[in-house]
Amino acid sequence: MQKICNNCGQNFEISKDDLDFLEKISPKIKNKVYKISPPTFCPDCRMQRKMSFRNERFLYTRKCDLCEKPSILLYSPDKKYTVYCRSCWWKDSFDPLDFGQEYNFEQSFFEQFDQLLYKVPLLGLWNLHSENADFNNNSFYLKNSYLNFNSDKSERIFYNYGVENGIDIFDCTFVHDSELCYECIDCEKIYYCLFSQNLKNSNECYFSSDLIGCSRCFACHGLRNKDLYIFNQKVTLEQFHSEVKNLVFTHDLINEFKAKSREVYLKIPKRFAQIFNCENAIGDQIRNCKNVINCFDCKDAENVKNVIYGAFDNENILDSYGIGDVKWGYEILGSGFDMHTNAFIINGGNGPSDSYYCIQCGQNSKNLFGCIGLRHKQYCVLNKQYNKEEYEKLVPKIIESMLRSTSYAGQVNQNGAVPHEALAEWGEFFPSSMSPFAYNETVAMEEYPLSQEEILKKGYKWQEEKIEIPKVAKIIPADKLPDKIVDIPNDILNWAILPVDMPCQGIFTNRPFIIQKPELDFYRQMNLPIPHLHPDERYKKRMELRNPRRLWERKCDKCGEAILTTYSPDRKEIIYCEDCYLQEVY
Repeated sequence: MQKICNNCGQNFEISKDDLDFLEKISPKIKNKVYKISPPTFCPDCRMQRKMSFRNERFLYTRKCDLCEKPSILLYSPDKKYTVYCRSCWWKDSFDPLDFGQEYNFEQSFFEQFDQLLYKVPLLGLWNLHSENADFNNNSFYLKNSYLNFNSDKSERIFYNYGVENGIDIFDCTFVHDSELCYECIDCEKIYYCLFSQNLKNSNECYFSSDLIGCSRCFACHGLRNKDLYIFNQKVTLEQFHSEVKNLVFTHDLINEFKAKSREVYLKIPKRFAQIFNCENAIGDQIRNCKNVINCFDCKDAENVKNVIYGAFDNENILDSYGIGDVKWGYEILGSGFDMHTNAFIINGGNGPSDSYYCIQCGQNSKNLFGCIGLRHKQYCVLNKQYNKEEYEKLVPKIIESMLRSTSYAGQVNQNGAVPHEALAEWGEFFPSSMSPFAYNETVAMEEYPLSQEEILKKGYKWQEEKIEIPKVAKIIPADKLPDKIVDIPNDILNWAILPVDMPCQGIFTNRPFIIQKPELDFYRQMNLPIPHLHPDERYKKRMELRNPRRLWERKCDKCGEAILTTYSPDRKEIIYCEDCYLQEVY
């Protein structure tokens, strides 16, 4: 089935498998299936809409609306939602059913849900089982760590994204089971590595990429099981020590090595995609998967399509972001752990099952429709409790009313106008205009950047930056700092550093930043200079080094076979298909 996206106007396809999946995921009440309507947005616009509900990186100091203690929360103080700190929200200090409301068939579902969203207390930060690690989000079991996101089970990690089982990891993205790493991306089981990407089972590697089982490599690419190499050339132990081991890095020296390393990088063929131990997989950064299509950053998954950051153990999933241990899910955002048969869910956990249009519900809940913050509940609509018979009578009526609705809940297309075709609510994810977050606070801004004018024209929210000057002895421009770490005084811990780069659009990087004591210790141990950029800008630059979550058609540069790859045809790299690449490196 060919359709035109009602948001961007592009053609897209809905396959028979997609339709079959939607029927299987649809609610079944008294042996009748209430089919979820086929999507009216293309896959990209569906992903953008979901991601506009996910703030990962912007933390604010705000009073908990229950205990009134200042807390680190995802919601800025000017937002009118009821927000609780972690302690108050998790200790059952309130009953979400107290906010329940009768369904009004004279009003659209999304309008009623939006009203409920302003009333029910929301969990202000996703950070559990941590010790001395308050300033982290979507993170669990961290110790002595600071400003990490989507990171778990680690100690002394700072400014990372997607780190798991790490120790002393700084400014890295998607690094697992590793120790003593700086500015590394998409690596696994590495030790003492700097400025490197796509390494596995390697140690003491610098400015390198695509290494497996390597040691003591400097500016090397595409090697397997090698030791003592510089610029892909074999060296002696004495040469390696004299040229590498005692380096004291400066920013100029780092940039020089990056430039020289790239010269070697461009000469070495690249694998068309980072796909390992998979069957029928299309996308990038995929491991141990079967039948995964248009997926990125996924592992241990089966029968999954259009998923970004499907972290682990997902089966039968369509159009989702940031999930783990989810079975049979459609349009799921930031959820996981023992979830089964759900659609249009945000931040569900440990359940729910057989539920639709819910936010922050879980803990073995099931049969919920349009609910917020419920735990251990069943047969609820808009946070109002019903018995099984009442629930099964009400929900079909709501679905029928959502199918008849001509309301678009304030959502407009990219041209700033209501689409020519009024959309029924049933089968649509929550409109971006309902997001509790400003568009430029969310991951949608990273993946689908818009100007402030475009954001406001579409009816979304915009968050103005409020720069708070740290209470420090002085503020020093980054380019006025000593170049070498050996010349940095201890008193830098009492300074704020002013970044040297201009702020990037939508990400607040022109704020002064401070250096933490464990951070200074790490730089001294690794002979690294003090960063000149704000942590958000450093994160952005790392993400730019990863291939985009988009596929292009091109041909293998050796055999000419057609491939789908995240390397666009205009890039300079030499790209090989899987067979040609394996012949090259082994």
